[in-house]
Amino acid sequence: MTPGDQPWYQTAVFYEVAVHSFRDSNADGFGDIAGLTHKLHYLQWLGVTALWLLPILPSPMRDGGYDVSDFQGVRPEYGTLDDVRLLLNEAHARDIRVITDLVVNHTSDQHPWFIEARDPESPKHDWYVWSDDPTMYSDARVIFVDTHDSNWSWDDIAGRYYWHRFFDHQPDLNYDNPEVRAAMMEAVRFWLDLGFDGLRLDAVPYLFEEEGTDCENLPATHTYLKEVRSMVEREFPDAVFLAEANQWPEDLLPYFGDGDECHMAFHFPVMPRLFLALATGDVSPIIDTIEATPQIPHGTQWAMFLRNHDELTLEMVTDEERAVLYHAYAPDPAMRKNIGIRRRLAPLLGGDRRKIEMLNAVLLSLPGTPVIYYGDEIGMGDDVTLPDRDGVRTPMQWDASPSAGWSGASPDQFYLPVITDGSYGTASISVESQMDDESSLLSAMRSLIALRPSEFGTASFEHVDTGNRSVLAYERGRYSVVANFSPDTRSVAMDTINQIAGSGSSDGTTITLPPFGWAWLIAHH
Repeated sequence: MTPGDQPWYQTAVFYEVAVHSFRDSNADGFGDIAGLTHKLHYLQWLGVTALWLLPILPSPMRDGGYDVSDFQGVRPEYGTLDDVRLLLNEAHARDIRVITDLVVNHTSDQHPWFIEARDPESPKHDWYVWSDDPTMYSDARVIFVDTHDSNWSWDDIAGRYYWHRFFDHQPDLNYDNPEVRAAMMEAVRFWLDLGFDGLRLDAVPYLFEEEGTDCENLPATHTYLKEVRSMVEREFPDAVFLAEANQWPEDLLPYFGDGDECHMAFHFPVMPRLFLALATGDVSPIIDTIEATPQIPHGTQWAMFLRNHDELTLEMVTDEERAVLYHAYAPDPAMRKNIGIRRRLAPLLGGDRRKIEMLNAVLLSLPGTPVIYYGDEIGMGDDVTLPDRDGVRTPMQWDASPSAGWSGASPDQFYLPVITDGSYGTASISVESQMDDESSLLSAMRSLIALRPSEFGTASFEHVDTGNRSVLAYERGRYSVVANFSPDTRSVAMDTINQIAGSGSSDGTTITLPPFGWAWLIAHH
């Protein structure tokens, strides 16, 4: 990319894929790379321009692949490195970029490094963080509060405690060790050299530890990221780093560096406030959060999302707001996980097409790059009876058959069960039933993606005060966006030339929005 070029990721529409649940090509009940390759024509038809793959590395799969046992391989159930190369070639032939997850903070306890490290005399022992004192780093929060009450766990073989910011089967790497830093830089190089267009760096704030701190966002982390980015700029100048860090934007700002660390970062606080606004009919928290977001360096970008493979995190709302969100969206405690809600978009919104389309129209027009979670484009449901976050990672529903057309295996062999019952079952929700139906959610999503102006990825954001607390309105370059977060019809003065999409109706000076209606408009200037 030469100076002055617009980075590809700033105008992309990302689609997040859990490969194990997308398409099973060999009837073993587990989705695979070949199955995803087979469905690239669908993703091209949908109009997405970039794929984000959840982890495909070898893993015991105790945490959906985020427990890695080899940083330079592919889990056999997914296929081979040759399958990955074919996927990348086929995607690139369709002008679709592909990034994948690289878990940089920790490994599985089944990784050969950790197995060797359990011997205190091994050279690998110092590749992990050990202590005889489980009160070290006591200022660091416990993230998975439903599962653990400490970041330390005892290992009988080592006779010491090991540090883990996540599950106890995911020991943290010791980034104070230069050998670890070199090994992880080589992992980055391996996947980019294979042909990936970028990497989502998972759990990046937690790489280093320091007594007397919360062990997050430490200066050493940024020093290391700059070193890795420097290598990438030299060897893979078109690649992108997407930082995964559930942090406030002001705390995330350093991860962009001076444009010399991560290219992108997820904007977490906007997401729960979209749902909060729907629950309360007050859009001001959305505006306040966006306007409080600091300016980021030229060429960097926020990633925006409604839902993903994890719980809808409520860590960044007040206790009062959290109570409102739990009451509105997760009245059953089984729907809750950690400090969040483990539900998909459609059931969160009661299957209300108006709300689903309105929130997606807002997502696609907010400042940043939108990320759509697989299956949300057809309104897939969830299964809160499944453990942990698996309830939002069920197989893609391709057709109305009991197997959802995703696998030829017997259902009792499926890695996760297909949703077959109720209003979100395969008989009601599938790609096949919606592709040729111009009135379907899938058709609406395809149209939204096709109509999305590239300026939505790069233009400035200017809030428009409509005088109505339930109407969100803003300008993005030449375009205006209005969205009604109320169950009542709302009319607002908007000086417009033309409405390019939406359910509103305009007479040129006033836009009337039905309940949960929205519109994209070309504004007078």
